[in-house]
Amino acid sequence: MAIIKTEHLEYIYSQNTPFEKTAVCDVNIEIEQNDFVGIIGHTGSGKSTLVQHLNGLLRPTSGKLYVDGEDVWEQPKQIRQLRFKVGLVFQYPEYQLFDETVEKDIGFGPRNMGLSEEEVRQRVYDAARQVRLSESLLKKSPFDLSGGEKRRAAIAGVLAMQPKVLVLDEPTAGLDPLGRDTILDEIAQYRAEHQTTVLLVSHSMEDVAKVADKVLVMNKGKVAMYDTVDRVYSRGEELEQIGLNVPAVTKIFMGLRRNNLPVGAGVFSMDQAQRELVALFEQRGRLKK
Repeated sequence: MAIIKTEHLEYIYSQNTPFEKTAVCDVNIEIEQNDFVGIIGHTGSGKSTLVQHLNGLLRPTSGKLYVDGEDVWEQPKQIRQLRFKVGLVFQYPEYQLFDETVEKDIGFGPRNMGLSEEEVRQRVYDAARQVRLSESLLKKSPFDLSGGEKRRAAIAGVLAMQPKVLVLDEPTAGLDPLGRDTILDEIAQYRAEHQTTVLLVSHSMEDVAKVADKVLVMNKGKVAMYDTVDRVYSRGEELEQIGLNVPAVTKIFMGLRRNNLPVGAGVFSMDQAQRELVALFEQRGRLKK
């Protein structure tokens, strides 16, 4: 059974006004437990609007959303429980910090779940460890942290609730390459340890290729593609036509294929590129086996 399922999901901003705009239209997807799905699309494609439905921040204009087999809006008064099950990390999550200390901030969600103080404290320290946030920082004000530390503290606050589904909206925005890689590694490690379903919204197809198993491509509010990473990335020309920047290595191999060289269509990493080129040279007798 899919942990997340949508049926003809639609969302219209400012409905019945001159500013009416359909942001999400007829979205039908199923996401299985422990999937790692990258969600990509150009600005305004509906990515963020879609994921804000998943923990009840937005209510569909029409259509259905099921989480763990339950119709989310069948009992609107229970929507609070959904937010413990589906954790959402916003873009620039450090703006979510608000409490006196980092420890209290991370513990805010678990405490509202009604857990004992002992359990809350354990979850705080576990979440801090998972994002590589030093224990020495937990007694500090979150506003005394560096930018990268704030980002980790905010993500830890969601991880501490141990959600079944973790949704991250551009979690690496504004970070340098090292910071991006660190955050992505932490997310992948958390998913592996907890068997959590992860949805990662990103403008970077390189970031998605590093960690995701599947890719959901949004275009003009609709699902343009939804498949495994290699199958989606093998459609590089289509991705470019809808305004996406495919990874540089993918572009190179698209050029090789246009020049009739027998290389794979879904190359998106340097390891794949190396294997493809070695195989090509061996086929042409330029390397000894």
